Amino acid sequence: MVSLSLLFIILIILIALAFDFTNGMHDAANSIATIVSTRVLSPRLAVVWAAFFNFVAFLIFGTGVATTIGKGMIDIETITPTVVLAGVIGAISWNLITWYFGLPSSSSHALIGGYAGAAIAKSGFGVIIGSGWYITLIFIALAPAMGLFLGYSLKIITSWIIYWLKQRPAAVDMWSRVLQFFSAAAYSLGHGGNDAQKTMGIITSLLFAGGLITEFKIPLWVVLSAHGAIALGTLTGGWRIVKTMGQRITKLRPIDGFCAETSSAASIFLATHLGVPVSTTHVITGAVSGVGSANRLSAVRWNVTLRIVWAWLFTIPAAGVIGGLIYLLIRLFSIG
Repeated sequence: MVSLSLLFIILIILIALAFDFTNGMHDAANSIATIVSTRVLSPRLAVVWAAFFNFVAFLIFGTGVATTIGKGMIDIETITPTVVLAGVIGAISWNLITWYFGLPSSSSHALIGGYAGAAIAKSGFGVIIGSGWYITLIFIALAPAMGLFLGYSLKIITSWIIYWLKQRPAAVDMWSRVLQFFSAAAYSLGHGGNDAQKTMGIITSLLFAGGLITEFKIPLWVVLSAHGAIALGTLTGGWRIVKTMGQRITKLRPIDGFCAETSSAASIFLATHLGVPVSTTHVITGAVSGVGSANRLSAVRWNVTLRIVWAWLFTIPAAGVIGGLIYLLIRLFSIG
């Protein structure tokens, strides 16, 4: 007979995968906003394209980000299944709030914040591992800056190439549409490779806390289920945020979409290689703004970008507060 504690762990795993699903739904906009807004693909085909590369990303990337999330930011010895449950619910809650208002906030930072908030509510601030937080917090500022700089630079370089080759607008539009298939695929690979690992780290922490594994080593079934959940979430779309990312920040042409996606993919690949749980939302937003400002500084609707930045700043503390409150409520009613 299956014990209640095992059933509780299975329930939390399902909720964690539900978070991964909402991550894919929430961040689908990042993967497909540019390719949809430039009309290279229809929304239906774009989500299928992105979901496929979200899933196969596990074939390329390791588990460095999952290790950082799972045992590099919070003292894993203090973690209990209830902490994980509260943290994940906190992250899902913040994801749904920002999704409702159409704000492309970071699912990654929502998970980090919710997890940390629940752990602090249980054991105090001593559970925080400072070395794991420093680089993540640095990348909150660095990630969008990298995206903006690379997007701006790549757009300038491609503009020079077009000028020197004396390419006609119709020809530029044709080959940039082809290139955007590859840039969107690269971005989706980066998104799946970085974001799915965060759920892997959480689930593996749960397995360790529940005594189901004796060392922090990520099982293959966790890898496959996390990538599967994020891919299914991407298939559902996320059209509120697509509109913000693809239309409200700046008007995009196929060449702009190629530059933004390629710049974002390069930034995410670097972060994943370093094991940093970077926000793919931050990167693509910075890249879109950089490409727009390369066209014309006034082409970027900076008031929309400012709203997005405020959502970024509030994500970790807001999800942390929600995660902490949920942990206290669970303990109050003696659940788990």
